[in-house]
Amino acid sequence: MDKIAVLIPCYNESLTIARVVSDFKKALPEAAVYVYDNNSTDDSVRLAREAGAVVRYEYKQGKGNVIRRMFREVDALCYVMVDGDDTYPAESAREMVRLVLERQADMVVGDRLSSTYFTENKRPFHNSGNSLVRFCVNRLFQSDIRDIMTGYRAFSYQFVKTCPVLARGFEIETEMTIHAVDKNMQVENLVVDYRDRPKGSCSKLNTFSDGLRVLRTIGGLFRDYRPMQFFSLTAAVLMVVSLGFFIPVLVEYTQTSLVPRLPTLIVCGFTALAGVLSFFTGLELETARKKARQDFELALHAAQDRLKDLLAREDI
Repeated sequence: MDKIAVLIPCYNESLTIARVVSDFKKALPEAAVYVYDNNSTDDSVRLAREAGAVVRYEYKQGKGNVIRRMFREVDALCYVMVDGDDTYPAESAREMVRLVLERQADMVVGDRLSSTYFTENKRPFHNSGNSLVRFCVNRLFQSDIRDIMTGYRAFSYQFVKTCPVLARGFEIETEMTIHAVDKNMQVENLVVDYRDRPKGSCSKLNTFSDGLRVLRTIGGLFRDYRPMQFFSLTAAVLMVVSLGFFIPVLVEYTQTSLVPRLPTLIVCGFTALAGVLSFFTGLELETARKKARQDFELALHAAQDRLKDLLAREDI
C-alpha cells in the first residue's frame, strides 16, 4: 500500500507525459506515480516508463473506464489524480495531499475556473460549457463546487473505495462530484493555475458531443440522487398542462352544459393521473434513496476497517 499515489490517465500524450511524471516525482518524491495507458498509439508508454512511472493498462476506451481500473487496483492513503496533458501545476499537489491527510478531506477539487482558465484556454465553448455545468450542478444539488470538470483532484482512501464509477467517458468528473455532494463527503476547493496545452497537443474532449453527454449525466444523476424533487417537478408540469387544457373545457361546460371536446377532457384526465403517479413514484424512490444512504454509511465503515487492517499489516 502506498502513502500517496499519483494517478495519470493517458491516451496519446507523448508530447507531455514524461514532463508530467517528472514534475510530480519532484513535487511528491515519496509518492508512487502510476500511468494508466488507454490504447495509446504513440510513444506515451515508453516515455512514461523512462520517466519513472509504473505503467499499467486499461483496454476499454474512455476516461471513466480508466479511472474505474485505477480505483480498483491501487491502494493508498491519499490519491492525486491529474491529466497527462501538462495543464496542471505539480506544485499544488503537496497542499492537496495535506488537505486529505491532515484536514480529512474526502475530495479536493483543483479549481481552475477561479484562476487562469478563462484566459489560458483557447476554446471558447469550453469556457461557457464549464460555467454552465458548474451552475447546473450547484443549483440542482445545493453545493458550492468551484470547478466541476477539472481533471486535477485528490481523494481519500474511503472515497476511492466507495465511489461507484459508472461513467465511461469525460462525464466521470461530474459523476464523482455529485456522488461526493450527495453523500455529504468533505469537499475542499483549492485554486490552482491552469496553462493551455502545448502546441501540437490536442484535447480528446469533443466540445459538443461530450458536453451534451455531461448535461445528460447531470439530469440522470439528479433523477437518481434527488428523486423526490425530480418527480415532484415532473408531476407539477403534468398537472399544469392538464389544468391548462381542462379550464377551457370547464368554462364551456358551465356556459352550455355541453362537453363538445370530449377527447380533450379524456387527455386531461390521463395527464393528471400521470402527474399523480409521478408524485408517488418520487415518494417511493426517495424511501429507497434513504435506505441506500444508510447502506453507504455502512460501506464507509467497512472501508475504514479495511484501511486499518492494511495500515497494521504494512506499518505505514
